[in-house]
Amino acid sequence: MVSISHETPQQTRTRLRRVLAEATFQVLPGHWAYHEHPAGPIPQPSADALALVRDEESWSVLGPAQGDETEVFGVFAFHFPAAADNSGFVGWLASELKDQLGTGVAVLCGYNSTQGGIYDYWLVPAQLLGGAVAHVRELAAEGGR
Repeated sequence: MVSISHETPQQTRTRLRRVLAEATFQVLPGHWAYHEHPAGPIPQPSADALALVRDEESWSVLGPAQGDETEVFGVFAFHFPAAADNSGFVGWLASELKDQLGTGVAVLCGYNSTQGGIYDYWLVPAQLLGGAVAHVRELAAEGGR
């Protein structure tokens, strides 16, 4: 269930740092990229693909990089506790990473009812993954205090 919170910006930052500290955080190994396929029948992604998304012109499969892509990403993921009010999390953390690293992010969400509900995959340029992970861990440590 999406939560609706009415709070000051400082209250939001405090709440979301606490949510971050309580979340399960995982850094996926390797590099990842989008692979395009023509619109039409659903492509058969490999078993290690993370996402399959389409628009009216093509399918995009997010899977392990094969070495010839122009955009390559590092990926990390969050699963949140079931009762966590994580409303605003994506916008808050995306702004934090933009301020810290100078980069935007891509976020893909899924749903797993056995692990708290909505979860996020975060994509950052592969060369910035280490800095992004370090900043996330720093923010989580602040939220755990």
